[in-house]
Amino acid sequence: MNKLYKYSLDCGRMGSIDGIFIADDAAIVEAIGKTADFGECLGKHSDIQAELVADDFTVASDDPEFIAKCEEILGVSISGFNPLDYLNRDDDEDADPDE
Repeated sequence: MNKLYKYSLDCGRMGSIDGIFIADDAAIVEAIGKTADFGECLGKHSDIQAELVADDFTVASDDPEFIAKCEEILGVSISGFNPLDYLNRDDDEDADPDE
């Protein structure tokens, strides 16, 4: 089931990485424990990499009608960073090397 999630990663004095996006529960569960590589998103030499933990995700809404309307108008990545887009593919043991 799709839900509207908020993601927030505190990066200390450099700032934070935040995002609002729509994702399936299974995708979030699968991503927990994997590394997201955000690159230099907080400025030169920031090179942010973080292991995704459940506490960084908050369900903002699980109302299917609201989520369907948001997805129709805004897409799945609504604002900021969607950490699922930054997963380190080296974490996938079953990943196809041709992808």
